[in-house]
Amino acid sequence: MRASAAGPGLSFRHALPLETIAVEGLPEHAVPAFEAAFETVCTTVGYFREEPAETWRVEGVREQGADDEELAGALALAALVSGIEAPPLLRADTEAEGWLARTVTAFPEQPVGRRFLVRPTHLPDPTTYGRHVLRLDAGLAFGSGEHASTQGCLRALEAVAHRRPRRILDLGSGSGILALAAIGLLKRRVIATDIEPWSVRICAENARLNAVPHLMRAILADGWRNPDVRAPGPYDLVFANILARPLCAMAKHLAANLAPAGTAILAGLLGTQARMVLAAHRRRGLVLERRIDVGAWTTLVLRRR
Repeated sequence: MRASAAGPGLSFRHALPLETIAVEGLPEHAVPAFEAAFETVCTTVGYFREEPAETWRVEGVREQGADDEELAGALALAALVSGIEAPPLLRADTEAEGWLARTVTAFPEQPVGRRFLVRPTHLPDPTTYGRHVLRLDAGLAFGSGEHASTQGCLRALEAVAHRRPRRILDLGSGSGILALAAIGLLKRRVIATDIEPWSVRICAENARLNAVPHLMRAILADGWRNPDVRAPGPYDLVFANILARPLCAMAKHLAANLAPAGTAILAGLLGTQARMVLAAHRRRGLVLERRIDVGAWTTLVLRRR
């Protein structure tokens, strides 16, 4: 389950009418795409397995009618990427009274792995020993620590940090949590890119919040197509926490821009999609070093020969 204290389209100043929207009957491989689509307009997003059909339901909460046109486009794209017919959108009124306060208190700070602590901004920020504190709020952009794919990436970073990579890229950075983690753990400069302007803006804001704006370069870029992404390479470490099919499509470019013996941490894929993603990268000369499963989600740690 993923949620937000102040995500897209939600104001703390006014308790506007809320609604829950949902799609049902999704095959497992379509869950990441529809989850991403809901995140464009929703303040909280969840996904649930439906028994006995073994299909999935994705639902979210937003202000009533907010960004209908944007949502329609995002859902159409999710259906296209997933190769399925677009399911009907279900709507239901949601009680707003007290929802904002409950949302904030629902997100305490949380340790991830052995070395990280994600601390929302509504909590005090005392000195914490033994862990790198990442200050950011849930749901402002993808990546706030509570999602299994983010946790898998942070655990993978712990496992490869001893290599001391110098050139680091966070491809599809969302909130910038992985870039921030790499900066905190490795004390290196990181390039963070995203295709969404608001994600790039939030990524830069989080760098300032964590007092590392001088170590993060947040840029708007459509993956490897942008020369500003390719030019600083080849990279010693690349994070790509996106979706399974885009990961497969970018395998050639990742391999071409990864330094010899470089490491790629790939996530945003369900366990059932791991074989497909791994096969695409093996064809480009990358080898599997580690697989990390958190719930239904998988993170792959690959190295270039």
